[in-house]
Amino acid sequence: MSEQAAADTRIIALEAVTKTYGQGPAAFQALRGVDLAIEAGDFVAVMGPSGSGKSTVMNIIGCLDTPTSGVYRFKGIRVEQLDRNQRALLRRNYLGFVFQGFNLLARTTALENVELPLLYRGETPASRHATARAALAQVGLAGWEEHTPAELSGGQQQRVAIARAIVTRPTVLLADEPTGNLDTRRSHEIMELLAALNRDMGITVLMVTHEPPMAEYAHRQVYFVDGMVESDKDKRKAAP
Repeated sequence: MSEQAAADTRIIALEAVTKTYGQGPAAFQALRGVDLAIEAGDFVAVMGPSGSGKSTVMNIIGCLDTPTSGVYRFKGIRVEQLDRNQRALLRRNYLGFVFQGFNLLARTTALENVELPLLYRGETPASRHATARAALAQVGLAGWEEHTPAELSGGQQQRVAIARAIVTRPTVLLADEPTGNLDTRRSHEIMELLAALNRDMGITVLMVTHEPPMAEYAHRQVYFVDGMVESDKDKRKAAP
């Protein structure tokens, strides 16, 4: 495969990306020249100790933050050169987010929570309802549409959050400690769901986790230390 052809398979590419917070003696360099390429359809676990830079790199990839220097390409587009509105459009059209704390609206139903991204897109009520119901069914919550978060278990709440993240058919799903608030059984259920979305829908999954058993579901494990990539292990390449 030529170098150009190889590059075409990369949905995300970070080149010498740095991030510095603050100035002068108080400055903190969270990222110290990160090179990272993620191919379409990949499932990557980002690991490392607290303060290693893994959340910072996820925020940059998710267009929630910008690098101090370096290049960030998404589908070939130089993201670090986009303005705030352009980055918001990229988030809305290509990215889905799942957080440790679920971030569901407490007084709204599961269906209404999942509909929110479609509301922002200006879709009609009928279209929103149908698409959100389909997303809930896809994560195993058909019949739970009218329940509020208080009426759902932690695992069910995270499934609602995942349905909300995939209802727009994102190209990339960014999951930040998606099992951090769940017990072991529910954690494995959520990871099996993420693996199925990756396998069956072709969604590229990028997940931050502290838990090695959860990272085992990923194709690759990228380990950060002191703002740099210390190791990048691809289980597919290691297989005989």
